[in-house]
Amino acid sequence: MIHPILIHPDPRLKKVCEPVAEITPELRALAADMLETMYDAPGIGLAAPQVGVTKRLIVMDCIKDGPPEPLILFNPRIIWASEDVSTFEEGCLSIPDQYAEVKRPAEVQVRWLDETGTEQERQFSGLWATCVQHEIDHLDGKLFIDYLGPLKRQMITRKMEKLKRERARAV
Repeated sequence: MIHPILIHPDPRLKKVCEPVAEITPELRALAADMLETMYDAPGIGLAAPQVGVTKRLIVMDCIKDGPPEPLILFNPRIIWASEDVSTFEEGCLSIPDQYAEVKRPAEVQVRWLDETGTEQERQFSGLWATCVQHEIDHLDGKLFIDYLGPLKRQMITRKMEKLKRERARAV
């Protein structure tokens, strides 16, 4: 099932999410729905708060060409980050059609629980590293525009407020 994606500004996008205590069939179904929602959008990552659920759950797939490699991460946390940084132009499904360059560690080591409850650990680099950091930020109530200067952030927020008004009128 495809879920509506919250658009910034929305207070639910600024909340710190609760850890997942138990991976239930409902949470596994939510993760599958989130993957479907992400692919439909289309995007490469989606965090539970973007669909209105304040749980520590993200999905991602950074493969553009080739067979999909979907990942479902419950309670993901960065356990190591490189000192080297990389800059990627980031966008966000909750901030449509807005992009900005963001500097982040070039590589990160992440630990999480998969949909079976098994602990996983993986080192990410390149676009995957940027994506996993961006999505984990969502779980901490942080958006990519929070890395920008105040003027650029305000400009994007105003555009999103206008977009929300236009969408509300169109319904």
